[in-house]
Amino acid sequence: MKFSLNQEMKDFGIDSLDIEKILVAALKNGGDLSELFFEETASTRIFLEGGRLDRVIHGVDHGVGLRILDGGRSVYGYTTRLTEESLMTLAETLAAAVHREEEAKETPIKLKRLDWRKATQIEKSIEEYRIQKSPRDASLADKFDLAKRAESAARKELPQAKQVTAILMDSLRKILVLNSDGLVARDAKTYLQMVVQVVGERDGRVESFYESEGGFVGLEFFDETPPEEMGRRAAERVKILLSAKPAPSGTMPVVISAEAGGTMIHEAVGHGLEADLACNGLSVYQGKLGEKVAASLITVMDDGTLPGKRGSYRFDDEGTPAQRNILIEKGVLKSYLVDKLSAMKFDLMATGNGRRESFRHPPIVRMTNTWIAPGKDNPQEILESTSWGVFVKGMGGGQVNTVTGDFVFAVTEGYLIEEGKLGAPIRGATLVGNGPKVLMEVDRVGNDLGFSTGTCGKDGQGAPVTDAQPTLRIPSLTVGGEVPLTIYWKRL
Repeated sequence: MKFSLNQEMKDFGIDSLDIEKILVAALKNGGDLSELFFEETASTRIFLEGGRLDRVIHGVDHGVGLRILDGGRSVYGYTTRLTEESLMTLAETLAAAVHREEEAKETPIKLKRLDWRKATQIEKSIEEYRIQKSPRDASLADKFDLAKRAESAARKELPQAKQVTAILMDSLRKILVLNSDGLVARDAKTYLQMVVQVVGERDGRVESFYESEGGFVGLEFFDETPPEEMGRRAAERVKILLSAKPAPSGTMPVVISAEAGGTMIHEAVGHGLEADLACNGLSVYQGKLGEKVAASLITVMDDGTLPGKRGSYRFDDEGTPAQRNILIEKGVLKSYLVDKLSAMKFDLMATGNGRRESFRHPPIVRMTNTWIAPGKDNPQEILESTSWGVFVKGMGGGQVNTVTGDFVFAVTEGYLIEEGKLGAPIRGATLVGNGPKVLMEVDRVGNDLGFSTGTCGKDGQGAPVTDAQPTLRIPSLTVGGEVPLTIYWKRL
């Protein structure tokens, strides 16, 4: 029987497809679930460099991925040809990779809409996602003007800058997920991102910094975050780095400002709580549900329903509604992040964290918007109560060994703490530690909260995310720098 999905199918130009036939064909040799993932992404990127338009990348990409879940494994393929013949060939090819000793039975499939009555809370929150000024409706000239405003502001703040690059990116991503359990889920997301990078030089030393802001928003974003402010901040931080002293090296108190964003919680904790790692012997948090893994001051959440944030969505890329997941509550490990494959394999409940870069990739467990909840301490009092150490105001990239929890992060803007006050800026600092150990030792948590946006890489896939944290104090943390600590303080 041919099944019509009306508007959903017409939006993707595939209303002539017999979806039931394709999903059944994929399961002819067995399997627990077959799934079709349709995607269409229209995107524009404008690069401005040296005050001039360097290049524009504009296009539309579309295709469909087909997946078969069979016990604890996944078989995946994709095509850009959205015809029934192409999809049937793909289904038969993937089905040949599924082997069952018993004769496969014909799978009864009845497609239906997702039951929104079970997702009332999510429906209310996603109503706030409506875009006021779609960047897809703006002209290239308007987008160029936004990038030019950021570039000009950076040049004004740092006239001797060697290079200023402004990039404005926007996209509209539409997805449609259908599977043999009868799920039908559709989503459309507008992304907007601006990046301003400034390079400066002084006395033969080159320093660079970039500001990156955006999210699941339209051009109204720039009403509250003007391009000029982004350009000015990037240039100002380069000026600070050019006048900074070499960082000390040793173990000392570290205060991480909310302004630094949540890089630490994302890398040092978040990845270790992804079920494909946490349940496969690849995480320090394996087997610790219900155990104390952090100080009682620490609560960690991952929430894909936050309006406007870069990691948000209505559904994940498997059709599971986004939700708020409490991972660590007052120091106790409560939950992992789970996709459908991990849910089947480890007898868990999917948490809405199955994400993929595009139809060319199978979904894997990913974070969305991950943060440490604010505490009760005044951020200024946290600084004043710290007699010496390092204050981290900007955090760069990092790496983590999820098996051991060991991490290393770059500090992009840092200062000495001297008698409870900010001292001289420092450069070249890194933070080295162990995620669970650091979370156990946090002794002050601010009542503020600062967000940072980025793209998280895992298994060769990138996913848009947001991270956040309040001001935190870690009484003892290893700082990597250029000058040993004992020598450093004698020089001051």
